[in-house]
Amino acid sequence: MVKNFEEEFNKLNLPDDLKKLNYEQCRSLCKAIRDVLIKTVSKNGGHLSSNLGTVELSLALHRVFSSPKDKLVWDVGHQSYTHKILTGRLKDFNTLRKENGLSGFCKPEESVHDAFVSGHSSNSVSAALGIAAAMKMNGDNHHAVAVIGDGAATGGLSFEGFNNAGKSNTNLIVVLNYNEMSISKNVGAIAKYLSNFRTKKSYKRTKTVVERALDNIPVLGKPIKNTLKISKDAIKNSIFRTTLFEDLGFEFVGPVDGHNLKELEDALIKAKAMNRPVVIQVNTIKGKGYAPAEENPGIYHGVSSFELKTGNPDVSKCDSFSTVFGCELARLADSDDRICAITAAMKYGTGLDKFAKKHRDRFFDVGIAEEHALTFAGGLASLGKVPVFAVYSSFLQRGYDQLIHDLAISNAHAVLGIDRAGIVGEDGITHQGIFDVSFLSTIPNVTIYSPSNYDELKACLSKSIYDDSGIVAVRYPRGNEKECCLKMDYISTDYELYENGSDVLVITYGRLFCEVSFAYNKLKNESKSIDVLKLIDLNCFDKKLIEKISSYKKIYFFEEGYYNGSVSQRLKNEVNKLIVTAIYGFVPQASVDSSLERLGLSGNQIYKRLSLEI
Repeated sequence: MVKNFEEEFNKLNLPDDLKKLNYEQCRSLCKAIRDVLIKTVSKNGGHLSSNLGTVELSLALHRVFSSPKDKLVWDVGHQSYTHKILTGRLKDFNTLRKENGLSGFCKPEESVHDAFVSGHSSNSVSAALGIAAAMKMNGDNHHAVAVIGDGAATGGLSFEGFNNAGKSNTNLIVVLNYNEMSISKNVGAIAKYLSNFRTKKSYKRTKTVVERALDNIPVLGKPIKNTLKISKDAIKNSIFRTTLFEDLGFEFVGPVDGHNLKELEDALIKAKAMNRPVVIQVNTIKGKGYAPAEENPGIYHGVSSFELKTGNPDVSKCDSFSTVFGCELARLADSDDRICAITAAMKYGTGLDKFAKKHRDRFFDVGIAEEHALTFAGGLASLGKVPVFAVYSSFLQRGYDQLIHDLAISNAHAVLGIDRAGIVGEDGITHQGIFDVSFLSTIPNVTIYSPSNYDELKACLSKSIYDDSGIVAVRYPRGNEKECCLKMDYISTDYELYENGSDVLVITYGRLFCEVSFAYNKLKNESKSIDVLKLIDLNCFDKKLIEKISSYKKIYFFEEGYYNGSVSQRLKNEVNKLIVTAIYGFVPQASVDSSLERLGLSGNQIYKRLSLEI
């Protein structure tokens, strides 16, 4: 099947015809799919390690169950690429993560085989339980299957789902994919607990050798083998008579070799026949089939693109807001032992790896548990520590209650390093960091900084640690700083006003300042002038600044954030002649540049808008 793979594969009635393949054809299919995954992700970027690890699992699920009648719910969805291929999307797979192409996550509007929207972790058990309960009420005996990794299983929502699902008496199967990784190495008691179930290779080798030897002994070999098997099962049942999941009401199956299709199918068929909540532990190797990804699964968890032969990523992470933030925080902590750093399984993504090496005793990776991270920060702050929680903007959304209840009400001093603020690009709708300003602005005792370059980032971080109180958020975009034609001779942490005697004022902040600078320069070349107000502290509007803004004939605000609750909306309440360009609704996948262009926030679009109206 590898030869002329696409031509032959597209002839199949998918996913039903997968059940007709023999195991030799299945092994060939898995090899071909891995080739497609590696080649596509090397060009388009995406999540490689997790998908290479779930090829056989995806195939087994579609051979045992009948999607879309049976509902497959993929936690996070970043490991669903093979699922997409197996459900008729191979012909479009080259558009993965491209504008108007296939999503890098599960998307019900893309296919009936994507049972539930995904992008963030730990929701699959709850969602699948809801689906299973609805099917039961409808008299539908099909199954809901949640596929969740051991990393996502550390998230609080997954515990809530497990707690309710075990005694639900529904046709729910939870496939717990154990590979010892989320993005960084898994941490915590649950990760250690699950590792105890991974069968040692030495035991399996010894068991195989003994069984083969007994098979070769005439007459007595088989009875001895059966007696040993009964004894082994009795001992195993005595030691592992109950698991956490069984205590919660589930049947437990496994561990199962996640790369042995026969073992996988046998376990899934067994679970399916029980017609009640079942947990199957499947052991897989993250990055399976591609040596660089197997050796460095964290690096290849999510990549922009890479050179296929060497495996070298195209882009360096050395020059980015994330790394500058992490390095500066580590430097400040050198002389201040109050500073602590917290991450939710994103040590490398948020640039905290250097802090972790230098200040091991003050670095805390809490796993995929943003709510816990925030309340934990509140506890640290209550005894005089200065916790700094580095987190992606879209993941901070989960901690809204903790921000209010466990930090803001007590006016606890905690710093949020909000990474990936604004448009993030190809990860798409579930990962756009466009809501943090809106929801943080609704909470008392919160200060928000949005630096546009590295120097401002360092200044804002220092100020947030030493000069501010309450919750202080320092938000910054994905990627590196850009060169801007507008510059001051000093570094500010409140605002900068560039005056040219114009009666037109343009207001913005963060990454968009460089886009406005581009428009400013083009207008200047046409002998048109504008004044520019760059906000850094997004709460800096005092009476004097409001009066200054109001004195302009025309006032434009360009904001890379959701309009409701935005800075521009708040300012419009004070200055009603303000003309706002912001984001309304969700933002689909596309490159950052393409998204800004479409939203009217690129330098080119800002220039066009202003050149027509001033």
